[in-house]
Amino acid sequence: MRHNARVKRYKAIAEYYDAEYANLEMLKHDVPFFLGQLPRKRQSVLELAVGTARAAIPIAQAGHRAVGVDYARDLLAIANRKRAAAGLTDRELSLVYGDVRKLDLGRKFDWITIFFNTFLAFPTLPEQDRVLQAVRRHLKPHGRFWLDIFQPDLQILAGSQKKGFEPRCFYVPQFNRTIYQTTSIQRDLARQTQNVTFHYSWFDEFGVMHRERNRFEMTWIFPRELGVLLERNGLKIEKLWGNYDGSSLTSASPRIIARCIRA
Repeated sequence: MRHNARVKRYKAIAEYYDAEYANLEMLKHDVPFFLGQLPRKRQSVLELAVGTARAAIPIAQAGHRAVGVDYARDLLAIANRKRAAAGLTDRELSLVYGDVRKLDLGRKFDWITIFFNTFLAFPTLPEQDRVLQAVRRHLKPHGRFWLDIFQPDLQILAGSQKKGFEPRCFYVPQFNRTIYQTTSIQRDLARQTQNVTFHYSWFDEFGVMHRERNRFEMTWIFPRELGVLLERNGLKIEKLWGNYDGSSLTSASPRIIARCIRA
């Protein structure tokens, strides 16, 4: 319990989030690949950690009945604005405030999704078990669970610390602000966790520099490990891919994309 209290949950700086990831190449392909797996018949889709509804909106626009859950009210507020701008109703895309580890919506879904490494932001085994038990609780008997995480690179993991990498700039229209961002990571191989810090800096209209940071903890999961984790929570991998082009998972694949069923 004392260890869990130290875990820093991921929570984006809400107004930065969409601009921060707007040019990330993988996010142009993950949702289309997922939609390509769905049957033509309308499906009920529950997205865990929906954020600003980056994925949930196109899922609903494709004709499916979507529900998104998140514990960050500021992200959900942006998601609500984006839903209205897209002309979607609450019936087409329902946005729910809640903790996915304790979720009980009282209904079941054809598909449940968790995109973009988000599952790794639950870094302890008890947290992962609770999330997966919530998934199983909300899946229909023949429903599918969609999980998308990065495949660990052993050469990268060999370095316990990395500073100032992935530099990039992005513009936040709400603040009329151009932000420079870098990332630092400190890994603990014994605990299989990494402390990630996003560093942001920008200049105001008077030329004064401002700094901000967002720090959180993540884990990493290997393919065989993922299979064991899913099976002990009543889920089973049905199909594995290594990238959004539909290629099979190999040691060189950047992603682990799993379509799962109830065991």
